Amino acid sequence: MRGGKAKEADDPMNRAKRARLPGLVFIVAVVCGGWFLQSDVGSGGNIYIHARVLDEVRRHIENDFVEIVDVDSLYEMAINGLVDRLEDPNSRFVPASRWEEVRIRTQGDYQGVGLEVVDRDGFITVSAPIPATPAARAGIRSGDRIVEVDGQSVEGWVSDQAVGLMRGEPGTSVRIGIRRPGVERVIDFEVERAAIRLPSVPFAAMLEGGIGYVPLLNFNRTTTQEVRAAVDSLAAEGMTSLILDLRGNRGGLLTEGVGLADLFLDRGSEIVEIRSRSAEPEGFAATREQAYPQLPVVVLVERSSASAAEIVAGALQDHDRALLIGATTYGKGSVQSLFELPGGNVLWLTTARWYTPAGRSIERDRSARSESIGDGPITVEGNPADRPDQGDKPRFTSAGGRVLHGGGGIVPDLWMLQDTLPLAERTAVDEILAFANGFSAAVQNWAVRYVAQHPDLEPGFAITDADLESFHATLEERGAEVPFEAFMRARGTLARLLGSEIALLAWDDLGRFRRTREADVQLGRAVELLLAAETQAELFALAGSPLAATAPVDGGSAGGDGSR
Repeated sequence: MRGGKAKEADDPMNRAKRARLPGLVFIVAVVCGGWFLQSDVGSGGNIYIHARVLDEVRRHIENDFVEIVDVDSLYEMAINGLVDRLEDPNSRFVPASRWEEVRIRTQGDYQGVGLEVVDRDGFITVSAPIPATPAARAGIRSGDRIVEVDGQSVEGWVSDQAVGLMRGEPGTSVRIGIRRPGVERVIDFEVERAAIRLPSVPFAAMLEGGIGYVPLLNFNRTTTQEVRAAVDSLAAEGMTSLILDLRGNRGGLLTEGVGLADLFLDRGSEIVEIRSRSAEPEGFAATREQAYPQLPVVVLVERSSASAAEIVAGALQDHDRALLIGATTYGKGSVQSLFELPGGNVLWLTTARWYTPAGRSIERDRSARSESIGDGPITVEGNPADRPDQGDKPRFTSAGGRVLHGGGGIVPDLWMLQDTLPLAERTAVDEILAFANGFSAAVQNWAVRYVAQHPDLEPGFAITDADLESFHATLEERGAEVPFEAFMRARGTLARLLGSEIALLAWDDLGRFRRTREADVQLGRAVELLLAAETQAELFALAGSPLAATAPVDGGSAGGDGSR
């Protein structure tokens, strides 16, 4: 980063104007608590006095407080206090020590061996090797525990410390010592470092009837390129329609959200508009003719679809280019700019908001987003079941005259829940999660052993009662007090979770998708509609009016009569 202000994580185009503050104001703002901006900038008070008072307080604490205090931590708490007073969940101070991890998640590339690791049970544990990376090619597996790096013991370390040792220049090597369940000795792997890219598209699949399926995990520097390559590959296999899955996609780079929407929109079509406090609204539009003009498209969304994923979904919906199926998205419609601070620290600050081509604000009101969901239904995947209640939220019109719903987030054309759990099973699941500390760790550890014990595993494997009893014993070994009766009432959920984790370990993301797709109601409905429709217009007609069953619209819409 150069010149004091970096490119923003959600908007690397960095359209926001450079803050024009005197140097002293900038320095004081960095080290001050939230009270400084409220009392000084708001009231026009004496900035120099406030800066001096802050320094005096710091000096007295450092020299005279009854206990020794880490002065650096005092400054960080003061800065966090300043940012916290904004009451904005997307603005935050990123210390230099954490910036690299944030950068990797945003930009999707780094130099190392290609391992995703977590701290689990006192060990640095491999959650997954990234496909087609040196670690994956070397044979390191999910569930492996890293105990040595270049001959140095890392037992008792946290994952960030070991990750620092494993990263390095491409072409250099690192020796990683692994303890693997079922193997007594430490296994040594000599791994050559490389430039690692975190994929946006883990796989692409051809479904029945020539329907292409492309899941999208995030928006990093190569997202548009990856999606285009996946769609082109499926088209070469005879694809006649497409499902783009944005569920679980938390967003990322605005440039890639704009670039992806550009693939499916005509030149000049508006994609998103940025509105800030200090500048005129600025819009982004498609710059080329769309690549797939005749291809019917369904986009799957849910509550965890956010940020750049909402930009794409909103743009395609507003222009009648895709049918959206699922649940209302998260509502993260704000732009964050990154400001470089002294010492390698970074201020991540909300500077603008996003609006769809129809004028809908993507940002959801925080009070609405924080509504209690603990007492509502949950899906078979264990997620809250969002509701289609639109109340008196504003309505908009798509380019083709279809009624759209505003009020934050992107409301799908066809609201559809995944299957929800029966009350008895949901209660049992709650009991298990309440008693079982480290439940997810137990799932992965048990699945690792299962795969090791079944070298001839076939995709159609079944989770038996004996398997569930074995997993119950694993939970008890971890100190969980789960009544066996409650455990077996949740057998359906547990079997799905265990089967999914085993398939992921054995056959990667594509294997897990094939294992779980039968229970995916939203995907199933998308397939049904695409099998029956030859054009995008037919797709809208078959789907019916947006939210027709729960929120009738005045005057109908281009999508049908609302009877479905």
